[in-house]
Amino acid sequence: MTATAPRLRTTASRSLTRLLLVTVALLGALFAGAVPASAHAALTGSDPKEGSVVATAPAQVALTFSEGVALDANSIRVLDPTGKRSDTAELVNLCSGDVVKYGVRLRTGIPNGTYTVAWQAISADSHPVSGAFTFSIGAPSATTAVVPTQAVGGGLVGALYGIARYAAYGGFVLLTGGAAFVLACWRRGATVGPVQRVVVGGWLTMTAATLAMLLLRTPYTGSGKLSDAFDLNGLRAVLETKPGAALISRLLLLGAAALFVSVLFGAYAKRDDEAEKKDLTFGLAIGGAVVAAGLAATWALAEHASTGLQPGIAMPVDVLHLLAVAAWLGGLVTLLVVLYRSPGIERAAVLRFSRIAFWSVAVLAATGVYQSWRQVGTWSALLDTAYGQLLLVKVGLVAVLIGTASVSRRWTARLSEHTAPEADAALVVEERASEPEPVTVPDDGKDAKRAAQLARQQAALSTAREKRIRDADPERTGLRRTVLAEAGVAVVLLAVTTVLTSTEPARTQEAVDKAKAGSQVAVADRPVDIRLPFDTGGQNGKGTVELTLDPGRTGSNDLRVSLEDPAGKPKDAPEVKVSFTLAAKSVGPLPVVPDRVAAGQWKASGVQIPMAGDWQISVTVRTSEIDETTVDKNVKIG
Repeated sequence: MTATAPRLRTTASRSLTRLLLVTVALLGALFAGAVPASAHAALTGSDPKEGSVVATAPAQVALTFSEGVALDANSIRVLDPTGKRSDTAELVNLCSGDVVKYGVRLRTGIPNGTYTVAWQAISADSHPVSGAFTFSIGAPSATTAVVPTQAVGGGLVGALYGIARYAAYGGFVLLTGGAAFVLACWRRGATVGPVQRVVVGGWLTMTAATLAMLLLRTPYTGSGKLSDAFDLNGLRAVLETKPGAALISRLLLLGAAALFVSVLFGAYAKRDDEAEKKDLTFGLAIGGAVVAAGLAATWALAEHASTGLQPGIAMPVDVLHLLAVAAWLGGLVTLLVVLYRSPGIERAAVLRFSRIAFWSVAVLAATGVYQSWRQVGTWSALLDTAYGQLLLVKVGLVAVLIGTASVSRRWTARLSEHTAPEADAALVVEERASEPEPVTVPDDGKDAKRAAQLARQQAALSTAREKRIRDADPERTGLRRTVLAEAGVAVVLLAVTTVLTSTEPARTQEAVDKAKAGSQVAVADRPVDIRLPFDTGGQNGKGTVELTLDPGRTGSNDLRVSLEDPAGKPKDAPEVKVSFTLAAKSVGPLPVVPDRVAAGQWKASGVQIPMAGDWQISVTVRTSEIDETTVDKNVKIG
């Protein structure tokens, strides 16, 4: 006699093998390379540099970005110390090869002082970016220039746009996943009201969200004012952009999806002939797959996948990723609705969805590995950037979801093993038997109130019977609970995915951080303290000057100067001046005249150190009308 291993053990072994293969692929390929890539545009350099001091006014201000950007004449503004615009509002394209560089020309004869550069652009992946920095001509000065404190794409408009983006993803998942569940797992579901509501609700949600995003696009990438959502000129400009074209294409495809849904829940649901229904199923499956892939492509063509490293590969991979998400999570929500609202679903349908869900997860793992490598690239980027940290949260949620799904698969297997096929038929018969008897209302209307009350009682009894049918099957009850848990985790997972699409990818963020760090001198974070003897040559001209620059780094500092005589007592003087010179960059001398606050003590606030380097600090002390001296010392300031 030949011994046969139990089927359940074989199935578990195969599942474990598949899980190990997916895990090995994930760990082996996640960060297999470090080829530069980007998604959100980021400012990687400027001329003049941020915080620098130049001797004479430059002819233009130029900005270098990490990727292609869309700009107009108002995208780069240079404001003088009084807040007036100092550029000619003429955008200059300085791009060369892979270098993305734009600038604006400055007006002639502009005065010395601190200038503010405010910029705003739309990156190639459709997300708005903005920023501001200062540089000085001659010497730093006070400035009253005001730049927006709210980042572009933020505020109320940004929140509404984010909600619409999440709703669009959710609608796509319900529409695509629900329809796929009907065609691939449970054809009888086309006649079930709750299933129809899931798919139609997904279509309505996605359509409304797409229209909202189209209207909000103008204020989202521009002024941030909600009233600009109805600016027809702005809407016309949006339609000429890649994101606008993607949104319009999505609306057109949703029109085709409406026709698909009407056939699915109309002609298809009414067909009784199995041969005809099989042919129609094939046609609907092909047409639905084309429409679903087109809808997924509207994201791939306008967001992260369309720019950076390997866009020709990244876009179809992104389409596959979105379709797998929809097949898994959309089918999961549909199954949950069916388990709670329609107790007559066949066990075979649940098993078919279980297999589809498994392969969807496999596709998600493979495409997710590629996307993670493309957007992250290194372990440091994964751990030290907001994008990488969000990605870790997403991976954790996926792990929880897979663990919960494995429990659901066990309940599904028990349904298959413990319930005979005849039970399905008996279940359907019991459902039909539980339907309430029709209520006849008398013609004279005298008993209408009693009849209505009786109808409500019969409806309540029918609902109670259906609930008893569902609760009488412990395996089905366990499956409902685990599927509900999966759906809850899926909602959070979709929210994290939505946030990821609007977060600076880790590769870009790390490259920008390194570029900024490379332009600075790393020094200890401590105040600069110097103590120097001086002798002006006159009577009582000897003493010691002590100077403190706090915090002793680039940017704004507090300056304190004190004088002591040879006996260590405070020494007053008619005048004390300080200057800073960075010879390596031909910056300075930058003069500072501190205010006298007490005998032998002077102070100045807001002393600007524009850049890091080896600075020469010079202190000039005058003890009489003709007696003065200058002492200096070189210090490293970060």
